[in-house]
Amino acid sequence: GAALERRLEALLGEPVSELAFARTVMDWLDDEAAHEEALDLAMNFAAWALHSLVGRARFADGVLFKLPRKSDPEHLIALETVSRHGQDMLRLPVDHLRRREGFALTDPGMDLTAALDHANYCIFCHNQGKDSCRKGLRDKEGGFKPSPFGAPLIGCPLEERVSEMNLVKSRGHAIGALAIIAVDNPLVAATGHRICNDCMKACIYQKQEPVDIPQVETRSLKDVLDLPWGFEVYSLLTRWNPLDFARPLPKPSSGRKVLVVGLGPAGFNLAHHLMNDGHGVVGIDGLKIEPLPDEFAAPGFAPLHDVNALYESLDDRIMAGFGGVAEYGITVRWNKNFLKLIRLLLERREGFAMYGGVRFGGTMTAEDAFALGFDHIALAVGAGKPTVLPIPNGLARGVRAASDFLMALQLTGAAKTDSIANMQLRLPVVVIGGGLTAIDTATESLAYYPVQIEKFLARFEALCEANGEDAVRAAWDDEEREIADEFIAHAHAVRDERAAAEAEGREARVLELLDGWGGVTIAYRKRLIDAPSYTLNHEEVEKAFEEGIRFAECLSPVAVDVDDHGHARALRLNRQQHVREGGGWITLDAVESLPARSILVAAGTQPNTVLGREHPDCYALDGRYFQAVDESGTPVTPERIAKPGDVRILTSLRDDGRALSFLGDVHPSYAGNVVKAMASAKQGYPVISRLLARSEPASATPLNELFAALDDSLKASVHAINRLTPTIVEVVVRAPAA
Repeated sequence: GAALERRLEALLGEPVSELAFARTVMDWLDDEAAHEEALDLAMNFAAWALHSLVGRARFADGVLFKLPRKSDPEHLIALETVSRHGQDMLRLPVDHLRRREGFALTDPGMDLTAALDHANYCIFCHNQGKDSCRKGLRDKEGGFKPSPFGAPLIGCPLEERVSEMNLVKSRGHAIGALAIIAVDNPLVAATGHRICNDCMKACIYQKQEPVDIPQVETRSLKDVLDLPWGFEVYSLLTRWNPLDFARPLPKPSSGRKVLVVGLGPAGFNLAHHLMNDGHGVVGIDGLKIEPLPDEFAAPGFAPLHDVNALYESLDDRIMAGFGGVAEYGITVRWNKNFLKLIRLLLERREGFAMYGGVRFGGTMTAEDAFALGFDHIALAVGAGKPTVLPIPNGLARGVRAASDFLMALQLTGAAKTDSIANMQLRLPVVVIGGGLTAIDTATESLAYYPVQIEKFLARFEALCEANGEDAVRAAWDDEEREIADEFIAHAHAVRDERAAAEAEGREARVLELLDGWGGVTIAYRKRLIDAPSYTLNHEEVEKAFEEGIRFAECLSPVAVDVDDHGHARALRLNRQQHVREGGGWITLDAVESLPARSILVAAGTQPNTVLGREHPDCYALDGRYFQAVDESGTPVTPERIAKPGDVRILTSLRDDGRALSFLGDVHPSYAGNVVKAMASAKQGYPVISRLLARSEPASATPLNELFAALDDSLKASVHAINRLTPTIVEVVVRAPAA
């Protein structure tokens, strides 16, 4: 290999790289007879680079000397088994780990070269009508084929024209590729890399690696955004798109007004489509939504020349509250600066207004909304309460819902070194569950622990300097002293390791310290290959393993053991066994135990149907979900698939023609992930528009007057600040609706 490389380098006149190799070989092929010997050398070098261990290692980060791997559904991730806490667990080999520090973006995605490699890997099967990435893989009866794990291969729920995008991208037409995406997925900033992969799972390549469609999609967006005025080009394509033959331009104003409840993926996508259909939209959300700087979103904003002016490091970014689960549920695997792009696409529109801190059913009811003149109410309220395990000590200190942990981590600012927000987490951590929430919780808890203890040590040292260590410790009880000493010792170990790494010119081995203190383990009642995260999105599982988590299979929790202070110290679990015949599971007599100072429960959530329990006369329920009705008001049962034959999103229809609809995670057809929620909006807005067209607008009040009235009632403002005593300050807040 070395001899081949030296000879080839002499011919190339430069060090051997993929680009130099490809460029020169293409030149040689123009006159094969004159370069026969050189081409023979190039062929031997390519064979070495492709097939030898040394060659593959030499070009591991490239795209040229690679062949697609065959897919083995039960071994999609190359893991090893280790023994920890007396249990066999799965983990990634040490030399495959990725050392993460803090909460900056962990994955920037493919560069243009890698994305073009995958775009060219596509066989552009739309020409034969075989673009299963878009349409899904069909069986002979016309239904969707199941994956090896039984999940229907429906393709992209938004039916994005993937194959056409790949073709145009491969030919170098950056704006054309984005225009094709924007026909079906105008808010593409909310999908793509590290968000969805339904298209990838249904790729025509089923026995080998599929095309990495989400990476190509996100690269297509980034390439346009990085152009001068790139954001404005993208913004224009979401409103004026000559490739959208059905609706190339927004429709004229209809005079109708829609209230969208919830501004997560379903809500903000619905708002966009309704505005393009000519309707005025008001969005409300229970979370407080931080305003954007005036220069970006206020009336009279200047066009944005460089999109990077919008971006912040995720380490420093203020959690703005907009985006629902995209804000607090998805972690730093995805660039949350994209939420700003989506906000601007909505907030710059004259037909849109948005209000945070509004609880629908409390601050504003359905009757309030209809009295204000709204013609329709769309509920995009997402998932609700988490599942609580009915086991002894299931609510002990140290046990919390994973969704609560992620929300507190993201929205309180606990992960920021300069934030006074605090959230206690102790090692070892055990995460219960097998979905993507469990995966995210495991990685974020492992990343948060060093941040937490280093913050604790810095504050402890500052207090000791100001007041003396004895005075600081005198305020602690026995349990607090135990936890504080634990945090201080761990923080000193991390600090010492960082100093040693800097002196030796190497990466700090913080991950090894965390592992020695117990680390983070996911405990799941079945095998890894049965876990929803693996069967639906194994790439996310692999990325989590790269950060150093472990996975304990076939363990079902039965009790939490607590210490003398009532704090979790261990998790007891029943060993489960898979029965090959029939594919069932049995519980063995053996009870295992895992040490656990923090137990984070990611055992699923329930749809947010609290309105149905609070106001049963207004919101009928059908099991876990709202009762669906058709466009005549007759109760129906929606299909539980994101591409239903009939779209059933209405939940009630009033005599005056006004109705309520429900979308996203709160709907049985679309629950489960971001792209399905967005699909509910794309499929649902025509139903809403048809319904609105059947009757006259409920109110002739102009939109700007409605917005002014809502500004007055829904926006809280500080009315007065009164110092009552040296230690008591009264803040008077004006908030009429509250």
